[in-house]
Amino acid sequence: MRLVLASRSPRRADLLTSAGYDFEVVPADINERLLDQETPAAHVRRLAREKAAVVARDHPESIVLGADTVVVIDGVVLGKPADDADAAGMLGRLSGRTHEVLTGVALHTRNDQWCEVASTRVTFRELTARDIAWYVGSREPEGKAGAYAIQGRASRFVTRIEGPYTNVVGLPIGLVDHLLRKIADSSW
Repeated sequence: MRLVLASRSPRRADLLTSAGYDFEVVPADINERLLDQETPAAHVRRLAREKAAVVARDHPESIVLGADTVVVIDGVVLGKPADDADAAGMLGRLSGRTHEVLTGVALHTRNDQWCEVASTRVTFRELTARDIAWYVGSREPEGKAGAYAIQGRASRFVTRIEGPYTNVVGLPIGLVDHLLRKIADSSW
């Protein structure tokens, strides 16, 4: 059974490759807006399921992997920054505090769908205005949930992590493996 990654994220593809998975990339185009009254966990779960389901329509004989990651602080979802000012605002909000990174992971087969959410707590040191300006100027925050990439320059801001590191990068590989094993053990 072929594995298909329903994502444009090069980070997710790199994580799967590093973990030894053979897969095809077929991006899913869906509306990723947060619904009214939707909790962050429900949001990433819904988007992961939708991404997997959209791609599975054209790949019915494959296992399709959909995922979505958000950063949450004070109950507020920080998605991808709209511009430099938005990125700077997000980083200022994360400065000196602990936030949560949630990733919904869905695996879709011709007969079923499995979906779970991984959570990791990340603590940033206090960031100066100079830190934020330097980081935003690096362009690294672009396209990243919460305006940072833990595997890049922002690694210098992190003082503590509780939970799966790969979740913060964008795909909790241990959870993916767990769900793939569930599929292998089922009679689908």
